[in-house]
Amino acid sequence: MRLIQFISQDQQRAVALVLSHSQVQPLKETHSVYELAKAAIASKASLADLIAQRLSEERLSYESIVAQGRLLTPFDHPDPAHLYVTGTGLTHLGSADTRAKMHAQAGNKEAALTDSMKMFKMGLEGGKPAEGQPGVQPEWFYKGDGSIVVAPGQALTSPAFALDGGEEPEIAGFYINDEQGQPWRIGFALGNEFSDHVTERQNYLYLAHSKLRPCAVGPELLVGELPRDIRGYSRILRDGAVLWEKPFLSGEDNMSHSIANLEDHHFKYPVFNRPGDAHLHFFGTATLSFGDGIETQAGDIFEIGAPDFGRALQNPLAIASGPQPRVKSL
Repeated sequence: MRLIQFISQDQQRAVALVLSHSQVQPLKETHSVYELAKAAIASKASLADLIAQRLSEERLSYESIVAQGRLLTPFDHPDPAHLYVTGTGLTHLGSADTRAKMHAQAGNKEAALTDSMKMFKMGLEGGKPAEGQPGVQPEWFYKGDGSIVVAPGQALTSPAFALDGGEEPEIAGFYINDEQGQPWRIGFALGNEFSDHVTERQNYLYLAHSKLRPCAVGPELLVGELPRDIRGYSRILRDGAVLWEKPFLSGEDNMSHSIANLEDHHFKYPVFNRPGDAHLHFFGTATLSFGDGIETQAGDIFEIGAPDFGRALQNPLAIASGPQPRVKSL
């Protein structure tokens, strides 16, 4: 079961169930997935059951919604400041090689493990604990709030000071906290976690800087459990032709951490249990065009797709211009 959020022909927010690549079925009296999730919690119903209760008889053209630029992100918060955007890295089998090469000091011939490899090895050994048992902590980062999340088709704008703007194909999870601060998982979507890999490569302590960039998710929200074996692709289009393409794998069969372990280590912090807040959390990647020496440029189009998530996520790259704000004294 997959949902989209969109703007209707009469300029109202709406939610619809995806029936096919060409058709969607709107939900009655539902303007956001956030609202839908709150209603499910209040009525103690599953999200799937509430969706079934609210389905209308109407059918709409999915193609028209996309062509007219009316798609929204598949989940958001009415106040973007209350949507945390975070993520975890070094969580996927095969993800450590590129990171280790980026973080290794130039000319280092020693066989000692880099910090990235050490972290990855810790995940392999303790990232999938038995139910109810504590697992090893993953790498964790803060990316921003809801204001940085762009809709499918919208530009990912790299800051003027950035040294790189590169894609990171990932799966993102979406969560909402109830009135007691209990987090509830809503579902999953494709994501482009978009980072500055040149800045990160200078020194791995610049990872936090490299992540403070926009990101994109969607178009569709997968309700229910995440498939264990996800096989997708990531590509970059330039001037209408494929510049670079590689498959990517995700799902727990291809990860060194379980989803539950990643969730536990995020929501163990009280600041992330504030009632009414929402969360968008990226689960990591193993495929980067940067690792193959690709240098992106304005106008390139990132495309990330996987059959389990329906329509592919596409976003063009833009470069910001103009001076950055400077602090003034009062």
